[in-house]
Amino acid sequence: MKIRRILATAVAVAVTTPAVMLSVTPAYADTAPPAQAQTPAKPTVEELEKALAEAEKAYDDAFAAEQAATAAVEAAVSDTAPLTVAAKAAKKAAQDAAAAKTTADQAVTDAQTALDDLTEEATEAERAAAEQTLADAKTAAAAAATAKTTADAEAAAADELADDAKVDAFRALSKAQDATKKALAAVTAAEAALERAKKEEENQGGDDGDDGDDGDGDGECVDEPGLTTVVKGLPSSVTAGTSTTFSVRVANDTGKDLDKVLTYASVHATDKSGAKDIAKYLKLKWSTAKSPKWQNVDGDLYIDAIGALQDGKQADIKLRLDVDAKTPAGQGLTFIAGDYFNKDGSCGLTQDAAVDEFDIKAAAGKPVTKPTPKPSTSTTAPAAGNGVTPQGSGSSVPVTTTSGTLAATGSSDATTQLALASGAAVALGAGAMFLVRRRKAGADA
Repeated sequence: MKIRRILATAVAVAVTTPAVMLSVTPAYADTAPPAQAQTPAKPTVEELEKALAEAEKAYDDAFAAEQAATAAVEAAVSDTAPLTVAAKAAKKAAQDAAAAKTTADQAVTDAQTALDDLTEEATEAERAAAEQTLADAKTAAAAAATAKTTADAEAAAADELADDAKVDAFRALSKAQDATKKALAAVTAAEAALERAKKEEENQGGDDGDDGDDGDGDGECVDEPGLTTVVKGLPSSVTAGTSTTFSVRVANDTGKDLDKVLTYASVHATDKSGAKDIAKYLKLKWSTAKSPKWQNVDGDLYIDAIGALQDGKQADIKLRLDVDAKTPAGQGLTFIAGDYFNKDGSCGLTQDAAVDEFDIKAAAGKPVTKPTPKPSTSTTAPAAGNGVTPQGSGSSVPVTTTSGTLAATGSSDATTQLALASGAAVALGAGAMFLVRRRKAGADA
């Protein structure tokens, strides 16, 4: 069977549009994208190669900026930093002023003692001299006190300036590090999109080049809104080293009996940076009332447990998510959908896939290490596709395969758009791959 080849562009298009970033922003979560009558043009391999080159250039620039920011931090905290030197000098001046005040105060005490110790036999001249000494000591002590107050204020101001410079340097470094992570994720997403596009080009080598949905009844699998999947019981967070049981209900409200229904189930995850794929630590298993023994989801990510499903009927499948004890903290997503195949050759797919987002907590006592930013030479996660719109942890939301707003973009904007989509492209990009892959599996069935 021939598939809808427009869906094979989902991965590539997502890399050159900021729509993915909007789709994972809570502020936009309740705003449904308007239907788009025309399909966005599919980026060519050449355009994606250019986008990747721009993403790599952006990463190089970001990494260079991070190195410069690191050097600025080292300079700011150095003992030879100008503001640090000035602060030390001001502190030394304040210490000297304090010592001078102590000496002046002692002189007042000594002069007062000398005056008090004068006997009745002391001459008027001796008493006048002692009084003058005390007055001079008090004047000097007052001046020393003023000098100390001034020196203390100057030392505090100089110290604050030095501290502010250090804080500013660290803030700049933090921003630079974030920019490097986003740039790295953008490179990863661009690599995935390019690789996918090349594979699509190879697979379509003998195709007639018609990328439209011509509706000529040639056996294409169609989107079937009457076939639905609903996930129940998946929590908003899971912990490394544990297993979580939930379920999916597949309902047939298509108005016709279906000869064979398959359930597609996949799980994807990244670490907290959004750049490292950690899905290898997560495994999905399934069981049903008729087959209670837990079974692994097969290599094609299909669960062949329902079989025929009459119109108006529904079927439940239990799912278990096993999270390896070594799993680092991060974010995860499950994608659940349904397909059907009839004996007459017709086939269809759920129009919306259930997408559930959840947090992953590291096992207690396990330190979480940060990945070292550097360019990836291999694809860690595919780029995001259209319509992947998680709206809060633990709640299913649809992945619409037939509509959505993907901004038409040119390759000159690729770097900015890659940066916007970077985190979502890596964390949620499996959605587009999921949509494309299941249609390919259906086409080959």
